[in-house]
Amino acid sequence: MKIIYMGTPEFAVPILESIYNAGYDISLVITQKDKPKGRGKKVQYTPVKVKALELGLEVYQPEIINDNESINIIRKINPDIIVVAAYGQLLKRELLNIPKYGCINVHASLLPKFRGAAPINWAIINGESITGITIMKMEEGLDTGDMIMKCEVEIIDDDDYLSMHNKLANIGSRLIVKTMEDILNNNVSYTPQDSTNSTYAPMIYKNTGKIDWSKSGKDIYNLVRGLKPWPIAHTDYNGENIKIHNVEYLIKQNDELNGLICKVDKEGIYVSVNDGYIIIKELQFPGKKVLTVKQYLAGNRINEGVILK
Repeated sequence: MKIIYMGTPEFAVPILESIYNAGYDISLVITQKDKPKGRGKKVQYTPVKVKALELGLEVYQPEIINDNESINIIRKINPDIIVVAAYGQLLKRELLNIPKYGCINVHASLLPKFRGAAPINWAIINGESITGITIMKMEEGLDTGDMIMKCEVEIIDDDDYLSMHNKLANIGSRLIVKTMEDILNNNVSYTPQDSTNSTYAPMIYKNTGKIDWSKSGKDIYNLVRGLKPWPIAHTDYNGENIKIHNVEYLIKQNDELNGLICKVDKEGIYVSVNDGYIIIKELQFPGKKVLTVKQYLAGNRINEGVILK
């Protein structure tokens, strides 16, 4: 089976490795353009490109995957199947129709819930207790294609974006190989999605992490977890934008103003919310390292009575 693989971020790396280790012929790896990152704005390869080169695979990085050049390159390869995992561009019908067995996508949610770019983040932010992986046959809509295989994964209280990302990437890497075996053996069934139950998981931006202190402690707790390690939840303390890396929440009757710093000790910063307190455990001031509250208080002060905004 001749394969073209499309993927870009870390999530797509173990899936590529799994296909490679299963012995499939990966004729081409397609990934997004390299982008400048960090303070120095040094151009960095995408994670999938790094792994593909390590494996000795050919890499192609088009600006637009649906332009004539890209489609002609893919037609010449004439793949049996295209496997996609978090590539970052929608594929049009002309491209989708090229492979003999179609295009198969590894999506990090239990479709039709959380269609879109950031399903892991939004599952946690929205307080879901279960998410998972769906393998689907792609069509032109956004994650609307028929489902082939699913696997549920529990989201526990200690999970954040990174831990769920790693769990789901590993599961996806196993499921895609099983799916490809089943396709080759003509042992697959395709289940249409019920679009009436669909939800949307839009792109995550830095301002997604702005904490609204009028929300419940549970909602704020989930926001912090869902945006760790990027872009990190944040709030305004005396005009400084501080990042909040880790919190606990305490349900308790509370008549204080939302966002009010009520108590500060080595255990954390107690901030009033409408159903109790958020206890900030780790924070980061602009240009500084991530510190526990205990570490920060060793040489600095957090003032009680300040309202976070």
